[in-house]
Amino acid sequence: MRHLMSPLDFSVEELEKLMNLANDIEQNPKKYAHACDGKILATLFYEPSTRTRLSFESAMIRLGGKCLGFASADNSSAAKGESVSDTIRIVSCYADICAMRHPKEGAPLVASMFSTIPVINAGDGGHQHPTQTLTDLLTIRSLKGRLDHLTIGLCGDLKFGRTVHSLISALVRYDNIRFILISPDELRVPDYIRNDVLKANHVDFKEVTKLEDALPNLDLLYMTRVQKERFFNEEDYVRMKDFYILDKAKMDLAGPDMLVLHPLPRVNEISVEVDKDPRAAYFKQAQYGVYARMALILTLLGIEVE
Repeated sequence: MRHLMSPLDFSVEELEKLMNLANDIEQNPKKYAHACDGKILATLFYEPSTRTRLSFESAMIRLGGKCLGFASADNSSAAKGESVSDTIRIVSCYADICAMRHPKEGAPLVASMFSTIPVINAGDGGHQHPTQTLTDLLTIRSLKGRLDHLTIGLCGDLKFGRTVHSLISALVRYDNIRFILISPDELRVPDYIRNDVLKANHVDFKEVTKLEDALPNLDLLYMTRVQKERFFNEEDYVRMKDFYILDKAKMDLAGPDMLVLHPLPRVNEISVEVDKDPRAAYFKQAQYGVYARMALILTLLGIEVE
């Protein structure tokens, strides 16, 4: 039995196989429509989510399986004080695979230690978001044709953004990846990412404050929202939330082939006028998330479709 806690739980070769499977699902959905007949996915979401939870449920339903679970801690026995370890022991009796989102870093890892079914980390605090990373890698490879030799701008909340932390950790394993880290000083990437991931892997990176300076040199711009739920006080959030807004004027500074990704939800960091730009790929990215999670469910359940 295997779990997914971090994007590094899969080797580069295993990721390639998983993405090939996701692309085959995209091209041949009917072939996989009954692959998970009789299987049940439990979605244990202790924190609000729209895209991740619904895309997991969509993935399982498209595979012919069924779903059960809860969408907030208030709707679960956690409100009564039940521990994560006890919850997963019980859920293991009800389902075949589980996706867990939790505000506390490491909670899905604790669950995996007590589970008798595969556990997928669907986001733990500001730490990791591996299935978003699978989605991002699949999107980049599908639209760019490669995962190497790229200059990638990461913009916004790089301190608390778990999607950014996971993506950096995954991409440093590919050749000739360069990062431009675009953020205000207060939201710079954490030291453990800077030192233990980027510098330790001898990855070229630069930290800047102005988005306009970075845009002409990027193959890919990954925008993130400033996350209100991660701030300790309203004043700091209000001061930071409008620091970056990507609009048509800024897009004019970028190259014709630059892709714009965003893990969503957006607040106002990408103007709606950008949605019409052919370089805006964030809604395609959400669709790729379903294919990535379908491939992951099949892989963790050990189901092969001829």
